[in-house]
Amino acid sequence: MLLAVWLLATTPSVAEISADDACRRISHKLASVTLSECRQARLSPTGHQSVHNFPILMREYPPLGDRQPRARVLLLGGTHGDELASISIVFKWIQTLNEHHSGLFHWHVIPLMNPDGALIPDQTRGNANGVDLNRNFESPDSSISALDYWETHTYRNPRRYPGPHPLSEPETRWLKQEIEQFRPDVIIAVHAPYHLVDFDAPDRANAPENIGYLYKNLMGTYPGSLGNYAGIQLGIPVITLELQHAGIMPDAAEISAIWVDLVRWLIRNT
Repeated sequence: MLLAVWLLATTPSVAEISADDACRRISHKLASVTLSECRQARLSPTGHQSVHNFPILMREYPPLGDRQPRARVLLLGGTHGDELASISIVFKWIQTLNEHHSGLFHWHVIPLMNPDGALIPDQTRGNANGVDLNRNFESPDSSISALDYWETHTYRNPRRYPGPHPLSEPETRWLKQEIEQFRPDVIIAVHAPYHLVDFDAPDRANAPENIGYLYKNLMGTYPGSLGNYAGIQLGIPVITLELQHAGIMPDAAEISAIWVDLVRWLIRNT
């Protein structure tokens, strides 16, 4: 109740939240993302909002000239609001793309998918409705539902609540639409703090052994997860980068090493 009251008291209407207003909120919350850096990211509203009407923002790096990109890549941070490092690191990679985008890939970059969970004093894993967005996607009809799995396997752990039904949340409905319209060849989702690389695809033979200092440890798929939905059902490889710490950024060398290895994997496998 207190969370809902705070959000309603501090969240403007849809029309009032511009990209610059959003940057002010983001930079106020994240010590590692300055207002200038957020502005330089040149994020654009997708036309979709969170539960409390915060715009879901994206930066696109499109094909350049007549060059045909090798692949379309969707990069997501901040699916869980309490994994602040997953947001900050995506802003650092936006800086890299600002300087070095060559058209080799067509990027859609979303640094903060769950603003309602992240941009509050005590950030939460779930969104404003308490839903774990990484358990709110559709699952195959033949599999156990995310809600049943939550009740029988997690013993109703509130941090893993998948919502009352698949795609109950505006953030996941937007991402489903984004996947359908952009048709990414690869999805990269940044999380924390398990310190590993996970990989979901029909064929895991191309799973990266390591991305920077993160090493392969396949965790399996869960009902309602993005890896299950996109990686298994749709056949889109999903690379999940689990940073070592949720609230502590990797150092500059590690940030660069992860990025370099990620691009190398994309070059070799798309």
